[in-house]
Amino acid sequence: MSSSATSVVNGGISFWYADDGLPAVREPLSGDASADVVVVGGGYTGLWTAYYLKKAAPFLRITVLEQKFCGYGASGRNGGWLYNGIAGRDRYAKLHGHEAAVRLQRAMNDTVAEVVAVTEAEGIDAGVHRGGVLEVATTPAQLARLRAFHEHELSYGEKDRELYGARQTAERIRVAGAVGSSWTPHGARLHPVKLVKGLAAAAEALGVVIHESTPVTEIRPKHAVTPYGTVRASYVLRCTEGFTASLRGQRRTWLPMNSSMIATEPLTDEQWAAIGWDGRETLGDMAHAYMYAQRTADGRIALGGRGVPYRFGSRTDNDGRTQDATVEALREILTRFFPALAGVRVEHAWSGVLGVPRDWCATVTLDRATGLGWAGGYVGSGVATANLAARTLRDLVQQDSGQAGRTGLTELPWVNHKVRRWEPEPFRWLGVHGMYATYRAADRRELLRPGAGSSRLARVADRVAGRS
Repeated sequence: MSSSATSVVNGGISFWYADDGLPAVREPLSGDASADVVVVGGGYTGLWTAYYLKKAAPFLRITVLEQKFCGYGASGRNGGWLYNGIAGRDRYAKLHGHEAAVRLQRAMNDTVAEVVAVTEAEGIDAGVHRGGVLEVATTPAQLARLRAFHEHELSYGEKDRELYGARQTAERIRVAGAVGSSWTPHGARLHPVKLVKGLAAAAEALGVVIHESTPVTEIRPKHAVTPYGTVRASYVLRCTEGFTASLRGQRRTWLPMNSSMIATEPLTDEQWAAIGWDGRETLGDMAHAYMYAQRTADGRIALGGRGVPYRFGSRTDNDGRTQDATVEALREILTRFFPALAGVRVEHAWSGVLGVPRDWCATVTLDRATGLGWAGGYVGSGVATANLAARTLRDLVQQDSGQAGRTGLTELPWVNHKVRRWEPEPFRWLGVHGMYATYRAADRRELLRPGAGSSRLARVADRVAGRS
């Protein structure tokens, strides 16, 4: 173990909470209650859903039930990427036609601007900077994938995306060995915790009731069951993403995939001058086991990737503690991208879970026969997708209750998509760990043999995962 790993603040939910402070916890449910809509989960999906429903229909009695505190899960631990990616778009194109998937992509493009507009309207200072998303290639194999990816995005109507060579990439950010990049304006950096705190406050100001420290143990038609009482409502909306497996009967619905992050100490002006990044784009790469990073509002680099991808039995951690080996692996990515930062301290490390459906497709559903609804399975793209999902849930509830008719959102191809469940253990654990071991092996092979092209190992992993 290196000395750098031992000096890191490890866990404590996330750096974002260390930076902004833990919230004052709201009162738990005090007994049986009733509402028109009960939302299970106080993350982005649940809070956006409550916010938009209450704005659309102020007379609705809306209650949010959160097991810990709002933003305890992925909404308070993510990389702060507000961008237009959505899980499952290609599959939806195969199932519903290319134009349907184009409509879904356009809705995601618009969602980035929607989130920014609401933060401004509600006075939420979430450190938003609209610098777009820059994804870089550092090997010939990655460059081939980057060019194919760029053309693929153009085919879904993203005409304002730009492709850069090595020189143009270096003018934006000096990633060591970068041979090309693709940039889209449909992205922004933000502070995840400041967004979730502001969103919870905005929902409460509208009259939404939020109960924290209130774990929901079972969801059934018109009932959300907790240890403190049951909330009865016409609509029960499950917005639990990576924590869905903890609900009765849901263990194999969505797999809680683990993702880990580090945050450096604040960089000096000289260090920023050495690497560039003046546009403050969110930064990703074309590796199979990809990384994601942002330049934070207070001048750090927050960088993430896969550590231990999955815990046996769909377990989730409590406080985000991360294995030292994962901290070192993320540090290695940091210094490989930016050799000038070899001496920079990593001050914080943390982990969290995201929801992964068996077919890797994000979904929004409302069962009109039971009043049960859900949204999630964002596979790491949830900061923006949760907003689109919430507006879609709003429209589905209003349509079902007779308050409104069909909308463009209710007709998007991810609505009411059905997917099979994950395999039982130990096959689930073996499959996921084998998949990511294969992705990492593919990346190593491409680094060691730069002229060999994309590794066939990655295609094997894609088939195991159900992504191809």
